[in-house]
Amino acid sequence: MTDDLLSGYRQSIDNIDAALIHMLAERFKVTQAVGRHKATHGLPPADPGREERQIARLRRLAEEAQLDPEFSEKFLRFIIDEVIRHHERLQA
Repeated sequence: MTDDLLSGYRQSIDNIDAALIHMLAERFKVTQAVGRHKATHGLPPADPGREERQIARLRRLAEEAQLDPEFSEKFLRFIIDEVIRHHERLQA
């Protein structure tokens, strides 16, 4: 017999995962546009100052949301590193 409560939780998790994927896809569409702009204008693919400000801002948000700030930083760093790789490819 299926546990209805567990099934409900899992459905919510599935919905959240789908929303995350769509949000990441939208984010990468925008960062690709940023990368094209940087390549066109001879700007560097990475902006370490902005990256550090973003990480600090999201760590604060994570703490406020009762999410582990270390996890949020690792997650954001993963995304930033991928964006920089995309920007480097656009400049090549």
